[in-house]
Amino acid sequence: MNNKEYAPLPERIRPTSLDDYVGQEHLIGEGSILRKMIESGNLTSFILWGPPGVGKTTLARIISLTLERPFYTLSAVNAGVKDVREIIEKSKSTSLFNKHSPILFIDEIHRFSKSQQDALLGAVEDGTITLIGATTENPSFEVITPLLSRCQIFVLKSLEKTHMDILIDRVVNKDNLFFDKEIEIEQREALYRYSGGDARKLLNILDIIIKSEWGKPNIVINNNIVINALQENITAYDKSGELHYDIISAFIKSVRGSDPNGALYWMARMLEGGEDPLFIARRMIILASEDIGLANPNGLLLAQSCFEAVHKIGMPEARIILSQTAIYLATSPKSNSAYMAIDAALDEVRKSGDLPVPLHLRNAPTKLMKELDYGKDYKYSHSYPGNFVDQDYLPKEINSKIFYNPSDNNRESEISKRLQLQWKKYNNS
Repeated sequence: MNNKEYAPLPERIRPTSLDDYVGQEHLIGEGSILRKMIESGNLTSFILWGPPGVGKTTLARIISLTLERPFYTLSAVNAGVKDVREIIEKSKSTSLFNKHSPILFIDEIHRFSKSQQDALLGAVEDGTITLIGATTENPSFEVITPLLSRCQIFVLKSLEKTHMDILIDRVVNKDNLFFDKEIEIEQREALYRYSGGDARKLLNILDIIIKSEWGKPNIVINNNIVINALQENITAYDKSGELHYDIISAFIKSVRGSDPNGALYWMARMLEGGEDPLFIARRMIILASEDIGLANPNGLLLAQSCFEAVHKIGMPEARIILSQTAIYLATSPKSNSAYMAIDAALDEVRKSGDLPVPLHLRNAPTKLMKELDYGKDYKYSHSYPGNFVDQDYLPKEINSKIFYNPSDNNRESEISKRLQLQWKKYNNS
């Protein structure tokens, strides 16, 4: 038995070729953009962005094996600038004997500091290394602009049921450690539900269940067995002891529900479980617009300031800034009117298409445009009493549409009164 047979299940059945890779057909399916790049050997630096357990690390390793290039890997959690520079120096030496540059794979690249990312820039730009980054967070938030501009972004998706079925069957029929076991999968719904499109979770669940039933000649897996096994082995199922997406969901819903105590509890659970404080701060920026919005516009300003302060200060002091912001947002009046308004406008655009801009609203920088009546009859609001004049600002086909409906709170009540004074359609709605 070789060393791989003693490895954890996700490692034992990790694919080594594109043909065995599961999911992400939009990227590595026949004729897709990334597959063409790999098959041609003309690999540029890129970042894989997607949720946990969808194959980012596996894909990077397959690319390295396929192209037979030197492969270096760093984790942003424990690597420093010194580690980055050492790999760059090794890559310079290696490039003397290789036609193509080595691959540097950086897991959780969103956790790399600015100085660490700066150290990469020159090597990526001059081709000393080909960078493959992996992140669960939007790279535009955390990856510096110069580095981002030198990398393509490929978005990976959560696995679907068909993908998970392939992995389940692969475990049952092909895993070397389980090959002499008779394993029957009676039901799969709980496996789908608890793994949530995360291959690593799915394989860890199967590993827990099969090993817990090891002494039996025939191992049967159904929904009840999955649920019971996970209740007894929750820490093994989720290595951090925290159900990441459930906890952040509870936090957001507590703030939305105006409960500062619930918000603080779930925030404490995240911080104690090792969650990145910037992840929490980033979610509060979104929440400040989505759930508080125009009822208290200062919420967005505070959330943005919180993100910047947490970024500069770090833990443990950042917990105080996060707490202040969470309490402020939870105790603020709530409104989702801005969120609903833009979605309503987007729905209208998708439905009605590219309606022509009314002539009086068009720009007229040339004589020809003026002759075509561009800008004609436009009324300059500031030339009228109260800096308002009644004129059409929507295409005539949808001129009666209302996208923004003020919510019932003190600040938007004032907005509602003003809109009713200015616009007839608000009195008729």
